[in-house]
Amino acid sequence: MSRLMRSSELAKRPVVTLAGDDIAQLKDIVYAADGGSVHGFTLAGRGLFAGPLSTVLPWSSVTALGNDAVMVDDDTALVDKSVLAQSAAGSGGVRGDVLGSRVLTDAGTDLGKVVDVVVEVRGSSDQCDVVGYEIESSPALENAGQKVLMPLPDTMAASGEHLIVPASATQFVRHDLAGFGAAIDDFRRQLRGGA
Repeated sequence: MSRLMRSSELAKRPVVTLAGDDIAQLKDIVYAADGGSVHGFTLAGRGLFAGPLSTVLPWSSVTALGNDAVMVDDDTALVDKSVLAQSAAGSGGVRGDVLGSRVLTDAGTDLGKVVDVVVEVRGSSDQCDVVGYEIESSPALENAGQKVLMPLPDTMAASGEHLIVPASATQFVRHDLAGFGAAIDDFRRQLRGGA
């Protein structure tokens, strides 16, 4: 079973061990360099005055990403930031936050600005992929200034503050998560030359 969620829904979600210890909370998502998958999370301490932690949570250490908490085996799942950076170097690096980036079509049309990222979690924690962006749409789209969901191809190009999508992605824009999974599948099938 898979489910779609906005990355903003993950912020401040507690990180809990299978023994029941509340050891941190999610701060930000760290994306792989290609922008196509979640590489891990930066963390904050728990409590009113807790700040950022010097440890991170690699996606590979997540046991489950539930509706209310992120589950890990134990506190050894949290590692030094350098460990995440080293594993990222082997996978082509890490792309930081994409919020505020402009989405352009491969034909050069500005579709809008990224305000959130849509991720798909498959199984309890088998895979977590970036499958779309929530963008504040430009006048190039029908609903200028409104927030819409833009599906992404399996692979995508990112260059600085610009994210490039095929022009055909505009045919699959949706306004809410209901039915967005089908739009993603249809869009990707079209890119592969399917019906």
